[in-house]
Amino acid sequence: MLFLHTMLRVGNLERSINFYTHVMGMTLLRTTDRPDQQYSLAFLGYASNPEQAELELTYNHGVEHYELGSAYGHIAVGVPDVYSTCEKIRASSGTITREPGPVKGGDTIIAFVTDPDGYKIELVQKEFLRLTT
Repeated sequence: MLFLHTMLRVGNLERSINFYTHVMGMTLLRTTDRPDQQYSLAFLGYASNPEQAELELTYNHGVEHYELGSAYGHIAVGVPDVYSTCEKIRASSGTITREPGPVKGGDTIIAFVTDPDGYKIELVQKEFLRLTT
């Protein structure tokens, strides 16, 4: 089995593409527009399948807001340095909703960012990424 993608419904596709490409540093991999079915898709990521899982943004035409509900948690993204990543996100007008620091009860360094639709993204410091970036 292979983990392919996570899908989020968004209220404004261009705003969300801008956030994930300019603030989070992802690449827009491909888009699909289905006017007859009244939805549009954008696939983003740091690499394409099968190298990495992708993020699918779905815009249902005419729907500008969703209730996130209490079941959704967050997306996690590994980064080589949470502190410098947060500074870059701030410089790109992103919103840090949990400042960088150790997770409660542990040593792993994390922070949280919120996207324009209110979805939370956890930044997790991964030392092995420093060797490959």
